[in-house]
Amino acid sequence: MNNSRRQILKTATVAVSTVAAARAVEAQTRDLLPGFQTRRIPTTGATIHVRTAGSGPPLLLLHGFPQTNVVWHKIAPELAKRFTVVAPDLRGYGFSSKPPDGENHTGHSKRAMVRDQIEVMGALGFDRFAVAGHDRGGRVAWRLATEQPERVTRAVILDIVPRPYANVTREFATAYFHWFFLIQPAPFPEQLIDAAPEAFLQRFLSRTGITPEAAAEYLRALREPGTAHGWCEDYRAGATIDEQHEMETRERRMTCPLLLLWGDRSIVGTLYDPLRLWREVATDVRGRALPGGHNLPEELPEQTLAAVLEFMAP
Repeated sequence: MNNSRRQILKTATVAVSTVAAARAVEAQTRDLLPGFQTRRIPTTGATIHVRTAGSGPPLLLLHGFPQTNVVWHKIAPELAKRFTVVAPDLRGYGFSSKPPDGENHTGHSKRAMVRDQIEVMGALGFDRFAVAGHDRGGRVAWRLATEQPERVTRAVILDIVPRPYANVTREFATAYFHWFFLIQPAPFPEQLIDAAPEAFLQRFLSRTGITPEAAAEYLRALREPGTAHGWCEDYRAGATIDEQHEMETRERRMTCPLLLLWGDRSIVGTLYDPLRLWREVATDVRGRALPGGHNLPEELPEQTLAAVLEFMAP
């Protein structure tokens, strides 16, 4: 058996065992962010489920697909010792509301998600704040810092590259098949996901570091009515209205200090030169690879935390 075949089987075994463990603990809901307050904050067109804790300078944490704010559970408590941590579920995800699609998927555009975050932070008393975003949350952070630069003091973006549709390769399309599946017209992808949520989710739970308890939360969130549709609308927006908004602001660059972290074994780390690509859209960029895959906050929490704290230090 060749190494590629062994890796595929190993990944599949990890994914199945993770989902099986998640199923076993799903009925026993456990708060993975103890000590964090739960809030539901109305915004323009949505209601955002938010966890908050700590004091000090405000730090907004934005999750990605197919996760929720639970993605930060291994590092958020430590961050809350130095910052006021605000960890929302993006609209369409988790336990935030699932707003109408809008024309050309504007209801789930990154611009709409940016407005949510500004209004959430404003409701908590913050006009300026630092932001860290993983995966889809990194795309929200990019749009936020590009379109509302006066709001962002510093930004951390984890394991993505900008303008992804300009860099599509066969390897990218194979690894990120869901980018092209989720954008198919409704209700086809939603029907398949809702028919077998565990089978679909297990493809993404093979990522190292996801505990059974966290996996159970992601499965519980997926079972919320409208979550599969919210996922799809996020990606449909990414392939349509978000591209339009990016073209409108093509001449703008992020001006706040930007820290990039990516996994040296992730698709981003193996296919791209992240620093070069981000320096095309931002003026103050630094960063490095960490020895892991895509899911840095859960796979490498200590190293991710140390890098964020060093970057955020005055």
